[in-house]
Amino acid sequence: MLTTLLLHLPHVAAAAAALLCARKLLHYFQLESYQFYGYFKTVLRQWKIAVLPPFVLGILFWLLTFAGKSLYNAAEPQTVWKLICIEGLVSAAILALGVSVFAWLSRDKEKKPFVMTARMKRLYIILGAVCLILFYITPVHMMILYLVVALAALIAQPIEKAINRMYMRDAQRRMDAQPGLIRIGITGSYGKTSVKNILYTILSQKYNVLSTPASFNTPMGLTRVIRERLEPAHQIFLAEMGARHRKDIKELTDFIQPTIGVLTSVGPQHLDTFKTLDNIIATKYDLIRALPSNGFAVFNDDHGICADLYEKTLNTPKAIVGREGGDAWVENVQVSAQGSSFTLRFRDGGSVECHTRMLGAHNISNILLACAVAKHLGLTDHQIQRGIGQLQPVEHRLQLLSSAGGVTVIDDAFNSNPIGAKAALDVLSRFPGRRIIVTPGMVELGDKEAAYNRDLGREMASAADVCVLIGKKHTQPIQEGLLEAGYPQADIHVFASLSEATAWLQGFMRAGDFVLYENDLPDHYSET
Repeated sequence: MLTTLLLHLPHVAAAAAALLCARKLLHYFQLESYQFYGYFKTVLRQWKIAVLPPFVLGILFWLLTFAGKSLYNAAEPQTVWKLICIEGLVSAAILALGVSVFAWLSRDKEKKPFVMTARMKRLYIILGAVCLILFYITPVHMMILYLVVALAALIAQPIEKAINRMYMRDAQRRMDAQPGLIRIGITGSYGKTSVKNILYTILSQKYNVLSTPASFNTPMGLTRVIRERLEPAHQIFLAEMGARHRKDIKELTDFIQPTIGVLTSVGPQHLDTFKTLDNIIATKYDLIRALPSNGFAVFNDDHGICADLYEKTLNTPKAIVGREGGDAWVENVQVSAQGSSFTLRFRDGGSVECHTRMLGAHNISNILLACAVAKHLGLTDHQIQRGIGQLQPVEHRLQLLSSAGGVTVIDDAFNSNPIGAKAALDVLSRFPGRRIIVTPGMVELGDKEAAYNRDLGREMASAADVCVLIGKKHTQPIQEGLLEAGYPQADIHVFASLSEATAWLQGFMRAGDFVLYENDLPDHYSET
């Protein structure tokens, strides 16, 4: 019995090494919100990190265990002590290899760190059990570690669904215990977080408001906020609703049951998972479909999809902003390094002069959406004006920052999309001095991604004096768009990573420059 256990000691060591090496794969799984489609896309895109090291380790582990057994069988007499020495050395070598690979995979600082959540702990336990079973048979399974991780996640899925349902039912009970709670759903392809934050600031002039933090816009993100932060004193709950798949918004509305819905925008975002714009439109409009007959729907007049959806909505009270004569619009807009100033007008004839530190025409549209909701909930023009004056730029969303050496940074690095990028370029073009843009382009736009990035390059040509591109392969369409627009090749600088670009910029920038950081790709999109 002891001999049998010792013979499998290297297999246990290989399983332990696999758990170390699986951390990077588990991080990819976490970054893709535990979705298998996104996980396998990332594995394919990052195969040099996700597939190659475990594949080589699998071969080495097999060779080590084979060599250990050969040495044991060839030596005489056969003793337990000899077996302990041989198997101990082989196991130590395997673990050393696993630790070395783990250290190499973890060598770069992660933009969005791996978080050991309760769900990840459960997944790690299941993965450990799966590795012990598979590696007991043969350590060659290390060669397909990405599939082993997927198998563990598949086994964990029904457990996670049961836990999620339990937590969501508890959150629903907490909301139902406050029948007077006004539940506001906010969705759209872009601008959800900004509108949510604007609504929180303005509505707080009259109400006690609970808002989801950061980009908590999934069922479990909303559940956590409700269970941990909802109190009897809260009068309004602001629920940001994100989506990557066709039925995501319906799942959220079934859970939250909003009475007010805000549709910020509809456009080509997450086409990689939605596949078509029609799917995006149908998904976002699920919020409006879910509203009761006495609810309230707010739309942005984008002269396109949102305006069409406004006209389509017949059985729910509604408002549209951004058009003269609508429910709210602006006049006399002025933009500077200090922010934006404008005259805010309402359908009822009200008019106030407003100033905000927020930049960009799209942020004014976001403010208007919040103003329509505020009017509906009984805030006065003065309360709305005061709330607008207290607004702060959302972190990494056209956030104006002062930098060393007299350089002004416009931080729009959170995410990038065709509409948001255009708005950011419009802001950049309004500033004097030398204008520099740093961008890796846009992602998650499906088979239209190259076309959108090419269009981005054409638009950059008229807004920026210097273009710094991150990722030689992914930014090729941007370069093509720049050159098609007649942009000088000498003013295009391409780097493999943001760190390389930053090092170059330190010696290039001078006082009076304005630098726009447009998007910052997460770790699983890196080309390095």
